Amino acid sequence: MMEINGKKIKHKLSFEEIEAILNSITDGVFTVDEGWHITSFNRAAEKITGVPEEEAVGSFCYNVFRASICETDCALRRTFKTGKTVVNKPVYIINSDGEKVPISISTALLKDKNGKVVGGVETFRDLSMVERLRKELYAKYVFEDIVSKSPRMQNIFEILPLIARSDSPVLIEGESGTGKELIASAIHNLSGRKGKPLVKINCGAFPDTLLESELFGYKAGAFTDAKKDKKGRFAVAGKGTIFLDEIGDISPALQVSLLRILQDGTYQPLGGIETLKSEARVITATNKSLLQLVNDGRFRSDLYYRINVFKIELPPLRERKEDIPLLIQHFIDKYNKLKGKDVSDISPEALRILVNYDYPGNVRELENIIEHSFVLLSGGMITPDTLPNEVIKKEIINLPVLPNSKKDFEREMILSALKNNNWNRSKAARQLGIHKTTLYRKIKSLQIKLPLLDGRNKE
Repeated sequence: MMEINGKKIKHKLSFEEIEAILNSITDGVFTVDEGWHITSFNRAAEKITGVPEEEAVGSFCYNVFRASICETDCALRRTFKTGKTVVNKPVYIINSDGEKVPISISTALLKDKNGKVVGGVETFRDLSMVERLRKELYAKYVFEDIVSKSPRMQNIFEILPLIARSDSPVLIEGESGTGKELIASAIHNLSGRKGKPLVKINCGAFPDTLLESELFGYKAGAFTDAKKDKKGRFAVAGKGTIFLDEIGDISPALQVSLLRILQDGTYQPLGGIETLKSEARVITATNKSLLQLVNDGRFRSDLYYRINVFKIELPPLRERKEDIPLLIQHFIDKYNKLKGKDVSDISPEALRILVNYDYPGNVRELENIIEHSFVLLSGGMITPDTLPNEVIKKEIINLPVLPNSKKDFEREMILSALKNNNWNRSKAARQLGIHKTTLYRKIKSLQIKLPLLDGRNKE
């Protein structure tokens, strides 16, 4: 139906008019018959795939449109089977130059005037620019393999180069899985000792006597199985860095030996009488509060102040939830490379579940969750049914019904941050990683009701 001079006139588009319309749009469009032969191929499809129309038409679609899902989960085949359309599914294709191009695809059935299915249509949009922008944004929040946009973590990123240039001992405190080892590696890599060894040892993984010999080495005959001399970790580190993880687990006796090496840089191998010199920089880490251990009489105060020249406190993931989408994409990229898969993204429903999860295992647990999904996927998107059962159960117990829109999701995220911070808007804004004026604007636009009494005066 067309309108000319106010009159509605029936008008059936000619083939030439349809072709002109298809060639004027920026999305790629192609159609197939029931035998999977391409019957039309617009200019945008030529540009995105690099395949000319005359070569594409008549060919099997999977020989031209080489998408990551063609062999495993073809969207158009699914539409033929179920009759349901697929909308904006993110995938990759390989163009005529052999390059990987990120796109989103949508599919539908083609029917004649009697309703009989005569083929299918697939439209696709080039997401290369979006992907480039995403990577540029992502790069802003990556520091020595540590991914974060959290203001607290960004503050740590700013001071790490200064800490690295010093030779002073560093204490890193944080729950298990928060990335203490990554911080230690970053300090070493940013320091003048970068070309020297970085030696790591988990103090909690060894019994006391074995840990002493691991750290300081031993002489032949020091004990029954000591057939020859063995270098300790301090000797192996040389002029590099030694990272002592879970320092809070070492015994009082070993604390004395460690205090000596921090005070004057000397130690004796087990069973030896010769005093050796260590020039290694010492970085320690713990998932406990060392000050509390000192107050409880379980950790020497003099050793505590020796290793605590500079302390870095890593926040748990539940206190920097704005990092979860970034970390998810980081792990998707990582496991796509490691496992040779084509997992493109995470669905909004799955993302919401993961954002609302508490992560007792922190970043390490989130990585395990993504790896779990990769076991069940060959490509496509991470969805709720690919998440571990314990995460889904937590969701069912603790969370309300999934939101129906991005607006609902945003509202719940803001409400959650406000409640977690006793309705203190400045703190909630910091947790969300946005400016407080942006938060005020969103509170107003989303019609969030605030209590009369809140925590704004409790900075």
